[in-house]
Amino acid sequence: MRQPLALDVITATAEQHGVCVRPFTMEVGDLETGELRHVAVPCGSTVDSVCKPCATKARALRITQCREGWHSEEEPDFTPEPPTQNQTELLAFRADLVQAYQQAVEDGEAEADELREEISGVDAELRQLGVRGRLPSPDGPTKRGVKRSTRRRQDSPNLPRKKVEKRTLGREYAGRFRPSMFVTLTLDSYGRVRDDGTPANPATYDYWRAARDAVHFASLVDRWWQNLRRCVGWDVQYFATVEPQKRAAPHLHAAIRGSISHEVLRQVTAATYHQVWWPAHDELIYDGDRLPIWDGENFVDPDTRKPLQDWESAVEDVQEPAHVARFGVQVHSKGILGRTEEAGRHIGYLTKYLTKSTGEIVTADSDRQRRHHDRLHEELSRTPCSPRCPVWLLYGIQPVGANGKTIPGHCKGRAHRRTTLGLPGRRVLVSRKWSGKTLADHRADRKAFVVQALKAVGIEKTEPDRSRFVWNKIQPGDRNAPPRAHLLMHAIAERVTWRAEYDKALLAAGIDPPNPSATPPIAA
Repeated sequence: MRQPLALDVITATAEQHGVCVRPFTMEVGDLETGELRHVAVPCGSTVDSVCKPCATKARALRITQCREGWHSEEEPDFTPEPPTQNQTELLAFRADLVQAYQQAVEDGEAEADELREEISGVDAELRQLGVRGRLPSPDGPTKRGVKRSTRRRQDSPNLPRKKVEKRTLGREYAGRFRPSMFVTLTLDSYGRVRDDGTPANPATYDYWRAARDAVHFASLVDRWWQNLRRCVGWDVQYFATVEPQKRAAPHLHAAIRGSISHEVLRQVTAATYHQVWWPAHDELIYDGDRLPIWDGENFVDPDTRKPLQDWESAVEDVQEPAHVARFGVQVHSKGILGRTEEAGRHIGYLTKYLTKSTGEIVTADSDRQRRHHDRLHEELSRTPCSPRCPVWLLYGIQPVGANGKTIPGHCKGRAHRRTTLGLPGRRVLVSRKWSGKTLADHRADRKAFVVQALKAVGIEKTEPDRSRFVWNKIQPGDRNAPPRAHLLMHAIAERVTWRAEYDKALLAAGIDPPNPSATPPIAA
């Protein structure tokens, strides 16, 4: 019984050769030959515990993205291409559909729903043709929310505001040095903590503020970038990752292109805040067995049967922000030169935890840490995370989109999970002009490099005509689908062939091929 199972050996071999161990099966039909076959498609997971080969590839792609953009010396070219004839013709057809849809809605005709679905299909086609940006809604412009004053708070220092130039490169020194920055931002203190991250005095630790700061951390970070650009006067680009500290509070590591004064970074951090213009949610109105009831149209009070206040009217009644999130006073910043060992070390530090789930990082190894995490999770469970959060019902407010399936106080958002403790869902934050490429572009570059290397030694890899293939998902329980072990064995054999071809190309170029057990195949 201590001998390994065959499937375990197959899985270990697949990991060794960089083959996805949890592929999903697709049925591929050839329209020309009529051949029907099953193909294992990689799962694309970014977590080691789910699929290590896919997570390793994803991290390698992020490392490439970070390296190419951090010390770039050329402005990325984002000049949009002119609209094609297919795009303009399809958009004109959409305009006709929208007019017909609005007329059908006005007349109360049943075909309005069919027209709406057809408009959605046209929108999908426009996306495939390369149209980006938001298309006008068929229902017309949406109602704008309550306007809030943009005047800065009196308890926050002012910042100089400059017109942001259309450049992403920092200053050059001595005619040849263009340093960049590595910055770490943390949230404020909620009370003194021990070395293991637990509060020295749990009774005075501010869990209320810690929970709300964690929920709104992403918005606070966005405001920090906005303030930084306005202060320095150029379009600052960044590659950042969000990780938890020992005390389970999120903090930010960021690679910034260009050099910025340490004093300016501290001033921007001290002056940055995010006001949450939501209804007050300090004291629970409903709890335990006494919860709002759905009457078929609205949630009502269980005693008086009166409908709860809707979200729009509750926001209109707000006179002051429910919470103000700020960073802490600790700001770590460091200048980094490109193409140095130090730059590579910091890139590795930035991407260190990208292949681990948040629950694997926020660990509790002692009873004291578990109690601390339980107390924070308890506060997060009654902290609303969005206007659609069902937790609002506990405060007597009906959230956006509430229906009969909504359970008061039970939200599936990441902010309320015990394994995440309020950490944002976006682990990697990359500005749009960082490297001038998307992840798909970086993946295509890697593929083109391998194809070119193989071509140099006489191995031609031609791209098949994808228009002749029809791809369909395999439904659960399909008896025609091959077992996973068969798919993995086929993928391993295919990967071994690819590795042998690529090693041949490396040897021809005078490069020693890496150890396949230590490095996943680049050809993937």
